[in-house]
Amino acid sequence: MRVRFRGITTRELALIEGPAGWGEFGAFVEYEPPEAAHWLASAIEAAYRQPPPARRDRIPINATVPAVSAAEVPDVLARFPGARTAKVKVAEPGQSLAQDVERVNATRTLIPTVRVDANGGWDVQSAAAAAAALTADGPLEYLEQPCATVAELAELRRRVDVPIAADESIRKADDPLAVVRAGGADVAVLKVAPLGGISKVLEIAGQIDIPIVVSSALDSAVGIGRGLLAAAALPELRHACGLGTGRLFVDDVTAPAVPVDGFLGVEPVAPEPGRLAALAAPGDRRQWWIDRVKACYPLLVPSFG
Repeated sequence: MRVRFRGITTRELALIEGPAGWGEFGAFVEYEPPEAAHWLASAIEAAYRQPPPARRDRIPINATVPAVSAAEVPDVLARFPGARTAKVKVAEPGQSLAQDVERVNATRTLIPTVRVDANGGWDVQSAAAAAAALTADGPLEYLEQPCATVAELAELRRRVDVPIAADESIRKADDPLAVVRAGGADVAVLKVAPLGGISKVLEIAGQIDIPIVVSSALDSAVGIGRGLLAAAALPELRHACGLGTGRLFVDDVTAPAVPVDGFLGVEPVAPEPGRLAALAAPGDRRQWWIDRVKACYPLLVPSFG
């Protein structure tokens, strides 16, 4: 990673090649098999099933600003040429709301549309105070997962004027539609791998009546390619998608996809052999991932058996 993001500096994942192409199994290492199995289902779908028809050939993406200092924001945004939307990480443990405001305002000077992501880091009262502080100098497109629970999101949505987006409340929930039924979200952030594949994203999208933002789960280029295919298949796409996180990597399994006017093209992605060799995990970590596949596979839904 170019900077620490989500608490890590190195991203680990496994790639699976099948008759339909390449799939990515990248459940974060702390996830136990019941949760990680969804990510394996997504990888198997990618490797063995053809993607749905695309309705568009390029996808608008947002820049992603980690919890860096305000002074570092211009360098981060320079990696996202043409982006008109930026997602800024806030509510980072050990940081203050004042630092969040500084980071957001530094982003506003360079990008016209700003959204923030708190990863469930606030309670309702703190989130309401943060919404007021973060909008004092300009609007926000939305607050992504400001609180952890569906009930908190629904209460906050009644208290603030800023739109609320749900991420973890969808992808980590036994019932991913509960947050929408409870009136807790104006926008649904859907991530292909944690939900179990493109087919699951499209299934959820077909059952809700709020806008969809397809986002990355800190995927490699292979996983980003699946996210782009999912966004391309949606009937409607109103917002920029969080699929530019490849710019946060020092190295990847393909040459970096460079946004053009803030868009990434939709096309098949296959890792480059030389890069695979250079980025190969040590033997003990490779075996750890093989063992993880074995632990997750029995938990897959019957259609993947």
